[in-house]
Amino acid sequence: MLGLSRSDLLMLLFVLFLVAAAPILLNPFPEASRFAQFNAGYPDLMQRFVIFAIFAVGFNILFGLTGYLSFGHAAFLGAGSYAGVWMLKLLTINVLPAIIVSTLVAGVFSLIIGYISLRRSGIYFSILTLAFAQMSFALAASVLTPITGGETGLQTALNDPRILDGASSGTGNIPAPALFGLEMRDSIQIDFGGWLWTFNVGYYLSAFILLVAFYLSIRIFRSPFGMMLKAIKSNNQRLSYTGINPRPYTLAAFVISGMYAGLAGGLMVAMDPLAGAERMQWTASGEVVLMVILGGVGSLVGPVLGAGLIKYAENIFSKINESLLTQWFAFMPEGLTDFMVTIVSPFVGKGWHLSLGLMFMLVVTFLPGGLIGGVTGLFGRIFGRRSKAQGE
Repeated sequence: MLGLSRSDLLMLLFVLFLVAAAPILLNPFPEASRFAQFNAGYPDLMQRFVIFAIFAVGFNILFGLTGYLSFGHAAFLGAGSYAGVWMLKLLTINVLPAIIVSTLVAGVFSLIIGYISLRRSGIYFSILTLAFAQMSFALAASVLTPITGGETGLQTALNDPRILDGASSGTGNIPAPALFGLEMRDSIQIDFGGWLWTFNVGYYLSAFILLVAFYLSIRIFRSPFGMMLKAIKSNNQRLSYTGINPRPYTLAAFVISGMYAGLAGGLMVAMDPLAGAERMQWTASGEVVLMVILGGVGSLVGPVLGAGLIKYAENIFSKINESLLTQWFAFMPEGLTDFMVTIVSPFVGKGWHLSLGLMFMLVVTFLPGGLIGGVTGLFGRIFGRRSKAQGE
């Protein structure tokens, strides 16, 4: 079915279940519960989950298959964002052209950078991509201010031309991004026994595109092209000795990966029509590297899990402050409460990066295959022992 093997189809259906049921799965605690702080089923965060999952899945096509580590993929995320906002300003408030153009612009940009950067490999390739990303950030932040809006960013305005939508009256509110009349911010809320579930239009559009992007990544991984990329990762030099030039393959993987990043950037502005230079910073490139490594380099589902984990930590752990911790540990004696707050507080709130760093260290040390590798190994041990016991 869909040209997939049984195992790949089950994996796609698993991702389909996760994204379809996310508004329910991510709200495990009632609204009145003291643990409602850990609920993540609200539209803005769910949109981030799937958008950065697309970014990570695309990056994994380059890093996971070829072994080429790029520190400059944020440049394509930013380029896609700027292209998307300009489409919303000049063409139409309908998000479809913005998403398509964002992907194409990022593809052209990645073709130029990849053509130059792939003349080198290893750490030299990584440094080149980082340099291009930082140059892009500097251009967006200062030199190209008329195009990018500089440090304040680029956003839609009431008097934008939007030639396909007709002339603007110049009065009222700035129109919200929409898809054929359905605004991205439109939501349906269901209150069920103390739980509040929000089903958002923008989220499900992003989720549908994630499913398509994930399906395409499966086909790439299983294709002869994907096998060639794995051969490049295994032994690039030996492949060259056979008479095969690996550069066109790595360049194609680089461009596809860049287009995924541009698609994520286009979806960002489709949900919130604002693009800033900070999306091109090296930290944004480093973030997607962490997502893929945490989830599992070279795996299919791993980047999706890694993106969700990091975005969850960023948005949930960062909101936990000392007063909230004091409420949690209030059942303890006063001295012990203060002690626990003192111990835990450096790992949450503004210090959530410390928790992320420790998590990354633990995964790299004990789960070199990432989260998906750990889960696969655990299931392998459980079912392996059962099979052995049944054989005896």
